[in-house]
Amino acid sequence: MAKSNGYTGSYTLPFEQAAVELEKQIESLQAREDAAEYADEVSSLQSNRDSMLTKLYRNLSPWDTVRVARHPARPQTADYIQMMCRDFRELHGDRHFGDDPAIITGFGRIGSHKVLVVGHQKGKSTQEKIACHFGCAHPEGYRKALLKMKLAEKFNLPIVTFIDTPGAYPGLKAEERGQAEAIAVNLREMSRLKTPIVCVVIGEGGSGGALGIGVGDRVAMMEHAWYSVISPEGCAAILWKAANDETNNAAADALALTARDNMKNGLIDEVIHEPLGGAHRDPEAAALSLQKWIVDRLRELKRFKPQTLVNRRYEKFRQIGAIAG
Repeated sequence: MAKSNGYTGSYTLPFEQAAVELEKQIESLQAREDAAEYADEVSSLQSNRDSMLTKLYRNLSPWDTVRVARHPARPQTADYIQMMCRDFRELHGDRHFGDDPAIITGFGRIGSHKVLVVGHQKGKSTQEKIACHFGCAHPEGYRKALLKMKLAEKFNLPIVTFIDTPGAYPGLKAEERGQAEAIAVNLREMSRLKTPIVCVVIGEGGSGGALGIGVGDRVAMMEHAWYSVISPEGCAAILWKAANDETNNAAADALALTARDNMKNGLIDEVIHEPLGGAHRDPEAAALSLQKWIVDRLRELKRFKPQTLVNRRYEKFRQIGAIAG
């Protein structure tokens, strides 16, 4: 697990280079046999690092936010399940084609609530990433998710979804097996489920791949996640015929993909605070913030009758993009 507010391995975000150098100095001093003699210097370096990270993360550009959301040490669905869930039992398969490791489903407990957890999984090692299609789900992943959601509805259990995907898998075989249809059916059926649903964009929220498990009574984003109709690179390739730092920056600005922008535009309900320097620096603190939000929202939603939830959910999504006359 990453050290709290500390250095997170060999991968360094470009804008964090100075802060990482400070962290290396801190760790070097703390590792000395006479570390106690350097306590004041360590404290001063830590204060400087914290001030630097506060300033950096307060003024992140949209493109830098995308980079943070893709950090290799950022916690994924499996990490949050391990840190938050008790008695988790994973469920596999869609009863049509097979199992898709890009989407994890299973029953467990979050706080005092028994829930169904559904989430994208990208993988950490190269082997895991390839097996999980880098978090890009196939049709069987979305069908698996919906099958388990209907099971949760049957047993009157709330649903918690973790969104973290650059988009649905775009390959030929996925299209042949009905990728667009699978996502469309999920949108329709999730809007009708008579049980509480809370959705959180924990990292990347790309296009229909995100929406396929993103229709809920409450939709939130982690502070340094992104959520948009397309990735900045995809947008840049379409508009400028090239994806580079300049066009990616311009596309990220135009897409209004940050949590702040999505909140302003009424596409999400809340932004969940991350620890200083992002969730990759302190996954456990990020999990605590996320767990508190989930527990509070489920307690709130459980007060509503099932049909009332459906009606409110329908109205919530119908109002997105509406302009007051």
